[in-house]
Amino acid sequence: MPTLLLVDGSSYLYRAFHALPDLRNSQGEPTGAIRGVLSMLRRLESDYKAEFRACVFDAKGKTFRDDWYPEYKAQRPPMPDDLRAQIAPLHEAVQAEGWPLLSVEGVEADDVIGTLTRQALERGWEVVISTGDKDLTQLVRPGVQWVNTMSEEVLDPAGVEAKFGVPPERIVDYLALVGDTVDNVPGVEKCGPKTALKWLAEYGDLDTLIANADKVGGKVGENLRRHLDFLPLGRRLVTVATDVELPVAVDELPARGDDKAALRALYERFEFRSWLKDLDAGAASVAESKAATDARRFAPDEDGKGTEPADPGAHRGNYAAILDWPAFDAWLDRITASGLTAFDTETTSLDPMAAQLVGMSFAVETGEAAYLPLAHRGAEAPGQLPLAEVLDKLRPWLESDAHAKLGQNLKYDAHVLANHGIALRGIAHDTLLESYVLESDRPHDMDSLAKRHLGLTTIPYTEVCGKGAKQIGFDEVAVERATEYAAEDADVTLRLHRHLWPRLEAEPALAALYRDIELPVLSVLQQMERNGVLIDPFLLSQHSEELGRRLHALELQAHELAGQPFNLGSPKQLGEILFGKLGLPVVKKTATGQPSTDEEVLEKLADDYPLPKLLLEHRSLAKLKSTYADKLPRMVNPRTGRVHTSFSQATAVTGRLSSSEPNLQNIPIRTPEGRRIRAAFIAPRGHLIVSADYSQVELRIMAHLSGDARLLEAFARGEDVHRATAGEVFGVPPAEVSSEQRRYAKVINFGLIYGMSAHGLAKNLGIERAAAQGWIDRYFARYPGVADYMERTRVEARDKGYVETVFGRRLYLPDIRAAQVGRRQAAERAAINAPMQGTAADLIKKAMIATRDWLAETGLQSKLVLQVHDELVLEAPEAELETIRAELPRLMGGVAQLRVPLLVEVGAGDNWDEAH
Repeated sequence: MPTLLLVDGSSYLYRAFHALPDLRNSQGEPTGAIRGVLSMLRRLESDYKAEFRACVFDAKGKTFRDDWYPEYKAQRPPMPDDLRAQIAPLHEAVQAEGWPLLSVEGVEADDVIGTLTRQALERGWEVVISTGDKDLTQLVRPGVQWVNTMSEEVLDPAGVEAKFGVPPERIVDYLALVGDTVDNVPGVEKCGPKTALKWLAEYGDLDTLIANADKVGGKVGENLRRHLDFLPLGRRLVTVATDVELPVAVDELPARGDDKAALRALYERFEFRSWLKDLDAGAASVAESKAATDARRFAPDEDGKGTEPADPGAHRGNYAAILDWPAFDAWLDRITASGLTAFDTETTSLDPMAAQLVGMSFAVETGEAAYLPLAHRGAEAPGQLPLAEVLDKLRPWLESDAHAKLGQNLKYDAHVLANHGIALRGIAHDTLLESYVLESDRPHDMDSLAKRHLGLTTIPYTEVCGKGAKQIGFDEVAVERATEYAAEDADVTLRLHRHLWPRLEAEPALAALYRDIELPVLSVLQQMERNGVLIDPFLLSQHSEELGRRLHALELQAHELAGQPFNLGSPKQLGEILFGKLGLPVVKKTATGQPSTDEEVLEKLADDYPLPKLLLEHRSLAKLKSTYADKLPRMVNPRTGRVHTSFSQATAVTGRLSSSEPNLQNIPIRTPEGRRIRAAFIAPRGHLIVSADYSQVELRIMAHLSGDARLLEAFARGEDVHRATAGEVFGVPPAEVSSEQRRYAKVINFGLIYGMSAHGLAKNLGIERAAAQGWIDRYFARYPGVADYMERTRVEARDKGYVETVFGRRLYLPDIRAAQVGRRQAAERAAINAPMQGTAADLIKKAMIATRDWLAETGLQSKLVLQVHDELVLEAPEAELETIRAELPRLMGGVAQLRVPLLVEVGAGDNWDEAH
């Protein structure tokens, strides 16, 4: 049965324009909407196989609805010039991609889609309508799906009713009652979705409701009766026509191949470099690959990229299950002889410290992979090779540095094998990290990478195991199905590497970043995670009780200030107290138009009013209690007696590590309550906690990057840089600088790193804006190199779209050319800070590698247990303390040669708070 794929191009266009940053080519032409629409089309095409298709746009000029109702869409603002400029080239690009394009004068895109849907259904076809427009859900019926690519929502008739409360055939009645603000179609005054659904449930349809309008009571009933004359017209306006005259019939819209010459010209004009590379590499477009032969699908392209399948499973090559020793021996010979093997594990859990092996998969050539099931259970599970014997035979290969392994997030697989007593070695490549180094601002999961780079739709985990309460473990999946899923993982990982690695090799700085920092840090993090850290649950329990008492006292104070009891955790009640009863000014509103009570609002109000200040304190303490004091003791691993956080090196775009389960990056250290949480991180008997922290590292990086003579001199002499800055700005000898002047200088120093404005500085220092601007002007007059660096960085960021760290890490800034001033200024501030924050992240990673290597070489028993911001935390035997104290500053200070010395401060104590 043929399928017709219909795209609401106008919906795509507006959503892409407003969702994406202000992207432009070097000639200043806007490109964001073009790139966004083409990307959405490619994704849709990869998800839905269709023999016929069309992309439909609204035509210029009036439609028949304007004749019925002159106010139709009258409130819509004029189209932005930057959007209008992209329409003609987008139409050209859509057609070059192989999509028939329709834009019919006098009718809307919705009506073209409605008419084509009717024609397709009359021929017995299936239809997929892709749009964000809820009006088109009225076309849904058996054989017709409504798809929103942005939200990944797919609606059939039951889905429409579940979402809106009415079946598709009643959508027009529903819209006529509630109105359509987008198209300026008024509904019944005060009739919201609940009232409309109530009426339709009671009376069945709009005609019956109109006939019984006199029976509807209350104010809203009066409003209904006043609106009766307009309701039939309102329903006509929101009804999609299915009988308009079209220049083509539905069977004249077959999917076509792309026009590479036209695409090349467009990609070159709009500087879509990654897509140009795909053309240059001979990669098939999504449309072409859907018609490719099986032989071509299974064979890798020259760059190993592969092509898009003709159906969801078409790219799955020669995948086999290893169920006997001859098959195992054959694959063991293959991976032993291979220069690089893609390797993956299937397990019982996502918790790396608890996960047990269910199976392993291998690939050495694209299009061919094998799955080795080891622990599938159930009556239908076939005989499997014994786990212990298999691991004994695989151990020499798994633990060999000479046999190169490739994976997607191999840190997890290393944990799984460690749970079985195997130390994974020979990690040569990781596609997660390849993607992160190349494009840190994009998703790095394998499904996203396969779609983005290979045009492949992989099998979702939920398709194999289900989701929610009905989800089963992977060990319960049938081996045949598990083989399809697991072998695909290994195969796709190999394909991705063959696509991503040449791109990295072509950029020497990025290749060095990947090879010398990210890959080595993977194994450091895996070992740190396994080491874990001890906590004192009794101390945390005491702290929790004290925090509970403090919170209760704050709650009583809040009730007193409000003049009545209320729920401090209820935004609705809080809003009624703050803005209704107390009459505080509304700072901003939520998406539903209610006054916001978020943290930003409370911080602004706290400057002038006591209750918001108290609420902020309550929130801060409540978070400490729930996130750390109460939760940490429950996170102790029963096998190790320690807490094991998980570090992610591919989350923050700056290169900084993040931690989760628990998140140890956000424990406040400037409050006594936060420091007491840190005090609960303890050393075992006979050991100490050692903290090694880079001192003022971002200021030092600023001095290096800016080359400012005075800053360089201050750091070279080992001066107190804040005192030196105060002396320069206030015009006094450093020895005569007061503590208040030094505080001002410290705020200025760190504020400018983060692009702080005069307004922000004034707020921080509690002074007038004009005075703050004066201090900034004096700072730049004394440190002209800093001012030059900031301006130079802004220009470079606007030119390239990214900035770089000292080590070549790229930090992308999608809003740097935004037309909206606020977004552009925020991106400029980020451009100034990102090279410093990113370089600091690179330095601490290099320090981790150097420390790990030194500890291994010397045979010391000290071990890394945590990394937070610019700090390394170790657990050291008391006998090794002096060696650690003496060596860490040299190691960490020597990982890079900057124009200023890297100073490292080392502390030690029985717990983390004492050490820091």
